[in-house]
Amino acid sequence: MTTLFVNCLTVIDASLLDPQRGLLGQSWLLDIELEGSLDRQGMVLDFGQVKKQIKQYVDREFDHKLLIPAAYSGYRIETHGDCSNVSFQLQSGAVIEHRGPASACAEIDAESVDAHSLAAAITSRLKPMLPDNVHQTRLQLRTEDIRGACYQYSHGLKHHEGNCQRIAHGHRSRIHIYRNRKRSPELESDWALRWRDIYLGTRSDLQREFTRSGTHYCHFGYAAGEGRFELILPKKQCYLIDTDSTVENLAQHICTSLAREQPAAQFRVAAFEGVNKGAISESALAR
Repeated sequence: MTTLFVNCLTVIDASLLDPQRGLLGQSWLLDIELEGSLDRQGMVLDFGQVKKQIKQYVDREFDHKLLIPAAYSGYRIETHGDCSNVSFQLQSGAVIEHRGPASACAEIDAESVDAHSLAAAITSRLKPMLPDNVHQTRLQLRTEDIRGACYQYSHGLKHHEGNCQRIAHGHRSRIHIYRNRKRSPELESDWALRWRDIYLGTRSDLQREFTRSGTHYCHFGYAAGEGRFELILPKKQCYLIDTDSTVENLAQHICTSLAREQPAAQFRVAAFEGVNKGAISESALAR
């Protein structure tokens, strides 16, 4: 047998529902190995087909979605045509609700969504797609090796023409902050703590706030190209900004906040959106 491998075939940027931590943004790099016999081309599978078949399928079915552990006892779903209403009770007793097109969610047959359960789900669904000479598929999902501060956030971009319009997708992101041209791990850790397991919501998308069973909730909603989206989650997991939560705006928000807090300093903020992409914002030089 021969094994074909492709490292970093794609990155899955998604959010997941976790019974303890709530709504959690995540970015996984996907490595794949295909073991089998050689075809008439002398290949297990052409690299072009790996990208065309496997990468496109994974991106379509799992990327920029809300990943839900379907075997978790606190999960409920109602489907109405092409729309779904999701209710997810946390171990604390609080509830997260998601309403929108069914295509914005993906159920994972497990009690929790992690790298192992998601890799198993992807492997199972890929098997019927592959040619007969491929006898075994091995997937590894791994997070980026970040030495320093990082945060995991979820958001939605109502004006986006692609899958970023989905109200609950997310990223695991690093952050680099320079104060007076010197890297500041202290400020990076501070913002990572502020945005730990956070939902970055646009203030104009906040429909209402309310209290139920002792928990204060935020209810977000908007209409986008795919349809109507709504998200209800505990207020303590929300951070409001005045703009859409594009990474450009997030970098600018952090930079502006720092300049306001420390007007005598000059700042440069590199905010990442998942792996190896992001935006930079710089404040004016201090006088």
